[in-house]
Amino acid sequence: MARGCAIVDLSCVLHDNPLHPESQSRLLNAIGGIPEGVPRISPDLADPVDIHRIHDPHYTERLRERCSDTDTVAYLDGDTYVTRHSFAVAHRAVGGAIAALDHALNGEHTFAFVRPPGHHAERARAMGFCLFNNVAIAAHKALDSVDRVAIVDWDIHHGNGIQNAFYLSNRVLYCSVHQAPLFPYTGRIEETGNGTGKGFTINAPLSTGSSIADYHAVFSEVFVPAIERFRPDILLIAAGQDILSDDPLGGMKLQPEDFTILTTLLTRTTDTGIALVLEGGYSPSHGMAISSIYSALEKEAEIPDGMIPRPDTQKTVDLLKKIHRLV
Repeated sequence: MARGCAIVDLSCVLHDNPLHPESQSRLLNAIGGIPEGVPRISPDLADPVDIHRIHDPHYTERLRERCSDTDTVAYLDGDTYVTRHSFAVAHRAVGGAIAALDHALNGEHTFAFVRPPGHHAERARAMGFCLFNNVAIAAHKALDSVDRVAIVDWDIHHGNGIQNAFYLSNRVLYCSVHQAPLFPYTGRIEETGNGTGKGFTINAPLSTGSSIADYHAVFSEVFVPAIERFRPDILLIAAGQDILSDDPLGGMKLQPEDFTILTTLLTRTTDTGIALVLEGGYSPSHGMAISSIYSALEKEAEIPDGMIPRPDTQKTVDLLKKIHRLV
């Protein structure tokens, strides 16, 4: 399958605080890894109707007012800032995620390079650098045209906002692998969904210092079998590359080339396009990781034999297999 295109929003420079980890410079670093020849498309603003599939209209109005009242930079909480233009930029970030979804539904692997990120944003609350939940909104919109959506979140932080958006749904499978303990201190193994959504949330918390061997065990023994059993019509990836060993906000040990393995494991699960949406990633090697992802989207990588996870990871994997009946 062709590697598709890149959705790139450079206008998000209007939502920028150079002294903050989530700044425009990290986006420029990431898009530096897009291979030559990959078409780049600018996203449109999202329709508020789509945003309100996930977010309370009262919240979006409060956010609009807060941004319009901001002269330079204001903080919504200790982590999350806005500028006067952040409301429009966040609308465009959602538009980018939806554009990636549309291309994926047409059979193209597509990566949306948008900011601010989204997977922490709750229905009525900005959180963890995030204003609107880009992936959750795109996934909800996808349900208009398909029956089942799978989301894999490999960001170092648990995507509490995505989980909560679909915690009662049996049409969205949410798989998150994340460092624990770490902000936002959710994503326990026992969090598996409620009601009709029971069993459709899979959380794989890993300890600090986990490497590709640990991630490979989670993906190959838990996520991939769960996705294949679920048989989604479309796959979205909440792509946070802050699991890199040189990321200042994380504590994992992945190398840029390891993303070829993670990506290949997921491309093998589907015959359709995959929509990737940028979440975290703040390290000097971020661009190299993006290059590795695109390499695997274009051609499957060879997965080496003999990767042995740490004992605590294997214990987590075995427990997940039991809970989710993957044995």
